[in-house]
Amino acid sequence: MSITIDHAGKVALVTGSGAGIGREIARWLARAGAAVAVNDARAEKAADTVSLIEAEGGRAIAVVADCRDDAQVAEMVQRTVHVLGGLDIAVNNIGMLAGRGASAFVDTDGGYWRDVVGQNLILTAVCAQHQARAMIDGGHGGVMLLVTSGETTRPSPFNSAYAASKAALNHLVTSLAMELGEHGIRVLAIAPGTTLTETVRAAFTDEHVNAIDQSTALKRRVEHDELGRLAVFLASDLARCITGQFILADAGAFLSRTRPPNLRHEETRLGDRPDHTSQPARPGPERPPAERNHSRGAS
Repeated sequence: MSITIDHAGKVALVTGSGAGIGREIARWLARAGAAVAVNDARAEKAADTVSLIEAEGGRAIAVVADCRDDAQVAEMVQRTVHVLGGLDIAVNNIGMLAGRGASAFVDTDGGYWRDVVGQNLILTAVCAQHQARAMIDGGHGGVMLLVTSGETTRPSPFNSAYAASKAALNHLVTSLAMELGEHGIRVLAIAPGTTLTETVRAAFTDEHVNAIDQSTALKRRVEHDELGRLAVFLASDLARCITGQFILADAGAFLSRTRPPNLRHEETRLGDRPDHTSQPARPGPERPPAERNHSRGAS
């Protein structure tokens, strides 16, 4: 006798799934049989993920939206429901530094905090609100996964705004689990350890990445596909009694006493890249929104 996780007949929406963690979550949900709405602010990235899913025999559509715009969030969810027939699984994966560099606390200002908290907490809350409404209207419950961060399990010098905004999501999960439970909606937080998304890979040297790997209990980093497998399980009936929980998937990094310290922006490789749009560590004048990074997947 074998146990199979089958999401056939279900509809999933994965934000920030044009690359990295979000892409692998979308691919694994499709492999389990779900029809997947692939969201990214970059149309070509969303299309790439859709092509990968279709090449493996899955069903997917691109729902291009910049989730910093509430109207685009509403349209993204509405299109998912209209084209795919409902919404059963929602994975909220967008987050990072909103075009800002990692910085010492004393070198940040209110604009820095509003950008980072807006990108991680407020954006996710707005997405979750529209997704919850769609699930309630559907009348048969659902599962909502919020991708947070292993940075919420330890002090996070030079990354305090990011860690605080992600920690707020962990608490939001508990509140939503209680509020939405009566509608049959389960809400969970997935917290990855250091995963080599395009942003992280661009920032860190090989030596820094290797030092992080060696500091974990398993002596390795978390791979993108491992988070996809976890999402498939948590969204399944095998986990049907689990809600309001924080699931840490970090290869045992939280156990470490030798983890390398976070890097200031100027200590990473990003400052050497003329095409990188992150702001300097000491904030200057605000730039127009069009000059900032598009919303991307969490790490």
